Amino acid sequence: MAPDGVDVVIFDGLRDLPLFNPDLEVAGPVPPAVQTWRRALAGSDAVLIATPEYGHSLPGALKNGIDWAIGSGELERKVVAITASTKHPERGLRGLAALRDTLLAVSATIVGGEPIVRGATFEADVRALLANLVDAAHAAAR
Repeated sequence: MAPDGVDVVIFDGLRDLPLFNPDLEVAGPVPPAVQTWRRALAGSDAVLIATPEYGHSLPGALKNGIDWAIGSGELERKVVAITASTKHPERGLRGLAALRDTLLAVSATIVGGEPIVRGATFEADVRALLANLVDAAHAAAR
């Protein structure tokens, strides 16, 4: 669903990250999974996070991944679209709020922030979020 000229790369390695521990930075070397995560973030013009809500917050693995990028700067001032795929428009709001708060620690430019309801307008809503993400990334690059 990405607009023409946009390459989408899916990162599927959050589960491989060790629990965040700043002492690992000092002791070195940084674990390989963390290096891979950081390279993926650094090499992207923008990031899309579609996440479920767990316990009225964001999933621990996602928070852990963000924690690994806070001090090293790969997410600093990055354009990040956030959403959740839900069955009802009121679901996922607390998780997205927690994610938004976490991303503010890196001064991310946040796009979206509302759940996308699975239903008749789902694909159009996803396309709109992607278009907004691309527009924000282009604006940030100027």
